[in-house]
Amino acid sequence: MGSINEVASETSSSKPPGIGLIEYIKKSPLSYKTHQAIVLIVTFLAYSAYHANRKTASVVKSALDPQSPDRDQHSIIFLTRRDPWLLGSGWAPFKGQNGTELLGDLDVAFLFAYAMGMFFSGHMGDRMDLRIFLTTGMVGTGMFSILFGIGYWANIHVFYYYLIVQMLAGLFQSTGWPSVVAVVSNWCGKKKRGLVMGIWNSHTSLGNITGCIVASTLLKYGWGWSMVAPGLGIFLMAILLFLFLPVSPESVGADTDDENNLLLAQKEGDNTTTPLVRTTLEENNDAVGFIEAWRIPGVSTFALCLFFSKLVAYTFLYWLPFYISHTAIQGRYLSNEESGNLSTVFDVGGVVGGILAGHISDHLNARAITAASFMYCAIPALFFYRSYGHASMTWNVILMFITGLFVNGPYALITTAVSADLGTHSSLKGNARALATVTSIIDGTGSIGAAIGPLLTGYISARSWNAVFTMLMGAALIAGLLLTRLVMAEVAEKIQRLRTQEVPTSWCPASDV
Repeated sequence: MGSINEVASETSSSKPPGIGLIEYIKKSPLSYKTHQAIVLIVTFLAYSAYHANRKTASVVKSALDPQSPDRDQHSIIFLTRRDPWLLGSGWAPFKGQNGTELLGDLDVAFLFAYAMGMFFSGHMGDRMDLRIFLTTGMVGTGMFSILFGIGYWANIHVFYYYLIVQMLAGLFQSTGWPSVVAVVSNWCGKKKRGLVMGIWNSHTSLGNITGCIVASTLLKYGWGWSMVAPGLGIFLMAILLFLFLPVSPESVGADTDDENNLLLAQKEGDNTTTPLVRTTLEENNDAVGFIEAWRIPGVSTFALCLFFSKLVAYTFLYWLPFYISHTAIQGRYLSNEESGNLSTVFDVGGVVGGILAGHISDHLNARAITAASFMYCAIPALFFYRSYGHASMTWNVILMFITGLFVNGPYALITTAVSADLGTHSSLKGNARALATVTSIIDGTGSIGAAIGPLLTGYISARSWNAVFTMLMGAALIAGLLLTRLVMAEVAEKIQRLRTQEVPTSWCPASDV
């Protein structure tokens, strides 16, 4: 049986220079809890920066393509003359009649590259230094965001320039998610994983909000600044991550016999032992293969569910500011900046939804029931937002918040707690080197849906936004139905326990699944 040092030599990176400097000044090693706090903070800021760069494209859309306002039947009674300064003169080649379709093509290019890159990123992430891997991904993401913005000052009007830049940006962005989930899972067991990761996952919405506000504020100085500023921001976050991110306890020589970690290992047993403890229990520590990871029970089901869930979520991510700026709210069209800032309400709802979904799934010990319930609730939320969101600003904010809550809740749950659960599944027999691969499979499959949603929206919205929302409601319904088998299994388990009058400790919020 290999020792911890042998395992570390195969899977872990060297100690981050920032951690080494702190310990040199302090003249004593950092505690296990301190390392955990650093991991949560650094990965939170890092992925916020990833999403801030991803969100800017949706804000810039309305400046690139100031098309005619929404003239669907329900809003025509509010139709008023729009002042030209609200959207600007546009940017060739996107300001023509097919501008919306071209913007949709940019989205799908980015997201398909992101989805394909995700599968390879997870595979690579389980086999190399995640700190270096993430740093490289963040630097590349920032570089191509800046190159997109440079098109403004360089007066570039060639569509394929922006297409290639977005595809390469998608490839570098794909390094982020499987890597940060793997790092966080290396340091955190399953105790209240849904709640902890639900709170931690608010970095997605925070990044969206930050990117939206920055891009909207800078848009009046030229849309190029809206792309360059977030690119510079992720450069700074890359430096922070390189200096301070401890990939695993072994990489920094953390005390694996920490009292809390021992207690957690004793309570969880063989089936749910943390990745850290399991590495000392099994000799099989080779990284899990792609096909083997697909065969883990539940992976394919949740991956397909996320396909439709992300289709809905990313349609809002990429098109919500555009939709708002082209739909009259109480008879008035909002400017680009106003539309971008208003769209952040959706992400605020997403923060609440992610935390709520994680807490409920922990409390009930029922990930599938929670995810399916949220997806079903998203259907009426989408209907009411489209039907009544234009009535007044108050109704728009309320309905957008509710929609964000139900759309992003299951998306956040599946990409965090569910992925971490399946990446440490008992069928792996203690092999911890599957986290990034499993996460990449689930999120990569979801990202294909994320690419299809914005692509279809680019074409459908030019004809009818009602049709777009019908598509989104259908996708939410399918996402919920795909979890039916797992939902029935969880319900049957609850009924069986009630019949035998057993009180499962896993139902207690303070216990582990």
